[in-house]
Amino acid sequence: MNATSSSMPRAFYVLLAVQFVSTLADNAFLIVAIARVLELAEADWRIPLLKIGATVFYVVLAPFVGPLADAFPKGRVMVASNAMKVCAILLLLAGVDPLFAIIVAGLGAALYAPAKYGLMTEFLPPSDLVRANGFFEGATVSSVIIGTVVGGFLISAFLPVLHWPAQWHSFGAPDTALLAGMLVLLGLNALAMVVCFTIPDSGARYARDSIHPRALTARFWRENSLLWRDAVGGMSMSATTVLWGVGATLQLIVLRWSDESLGLPLEKGAYLQGVTAFGVVAGAMLASRFVALNHAARLLPMGLVLGGIIPLMLVVESVPAAALLMVAVGAMAGFFVVPMNALLQHRGYTLLTSGRSIAVQGFNENGGMLLMLAVYAGATAMQLSLNVLVFGFAGLVSLAMVMVCVSYREHWLPRSAT
Repeated sequence: MNATSSSMPRAFYVLLAVQFVSTLADNAFLIVAIARVLELAEADWRIPLLKIGATVFYVVLAPFVGPLADAFPKGRVMVASNAMKVCAILLLLAGVDPLFAIIVAGLGAALYAPAKYGLMTEFLPPSDLVRANGFFEGATVSSVIIGTVVGGFLISAFLPVLHWPAQWHSFGAPDTALLAGMLVLLGLNALAMVVCFTIPDSGARYARDSIHPRALTARFWRENSLLWRDAVGGMSMSATTVLWGVGATLQLIVLRWSDESLGLPLEKGAYLQGVTAFGVVAGAMLASRFVALNHAARLLPMGLVLGGIIPLMLVVESVPAAALLMVAVGAMAGFFVVPMNALLQHRGYTLLTSGRSIAVQGFNENGGMLLMLAVYAGATAMQLSLNVLVFGFAGLVSLAMVMVCVSYREHWLPRSAT
């Protein structure tokens, strides 16, 4: 089922379609969940908790999701994970706390990640991974654009106001202006689950090992250490961990910035957030076309520039200028992270298995996200100003990238300079 350098197998495009629909639904869900928190008049610091809730299982279940993805046909694992997301929307419709609903969706997403990325390494040869990651990143970020726009639409006045039948209130159905949007989300997640049934079996099979939690945890830490000790694996994982943390936190900072500096309500701030993804698509496509896998390490210093450009948010006062800045930030991030991600996938697949290497990658990258989101939640609870928040965030990003560049300088500096 491997592809040649000139074409991709049909199974890859099915996987691409599933990724598009699922990611679109995830991003729309986050916007609707934030709107629900605001509708319930809960504290502002609960908003970053939504993002933390969507991420925490990537870290907690990391020792188990990789072996699980390798133990079954990965398409079926993706069906089950999307079914959990459907359950999460049903819980939101039933009136449960949006944080609990998004935690359930996060559980499904944690199971989904090693399966989808593992399938990519099983369907494609190493020579196609950068190109495939470019397609994948382009589809993912396009769905982020559309998903954030759809999320903004789902909480806007353009959507008709629906009400539960009066007799349903006795079963706990909530009064909410977001009912129509929640029903659309339910349909999107159900569609993603149905498309997963069409993913073919790659035919890859792995040795069955002990499924005892202690044995799985011990093996996971050995595999985690193995990938970190590997020079190329440690370098690429350091870079992608920082970038994932940046992306998750910047997503929330942009919403606050659009409100305080540009006067945009949540639904329009979501549109501005989505504009960033246009740049990511452009950067990802350029990287997939012009960056070879063995040259990916040369892009490492680009992360320093990314940290330096973030404070420019504070001098932007118009929506068009803000959109241009977000496109530039997105393009730099896309051009940087796609080759690094492909390099990490290839090295992880070489040292481990596809599912286990993606689980290790997810543990570290989402751990970075949790750390930065926890800092952001603390800063929000302390009511720090937007200026302090942006400069502090940019400083953390720059410091982290300096440490990565110094630690792995032999991989990106010219030979004559070392």
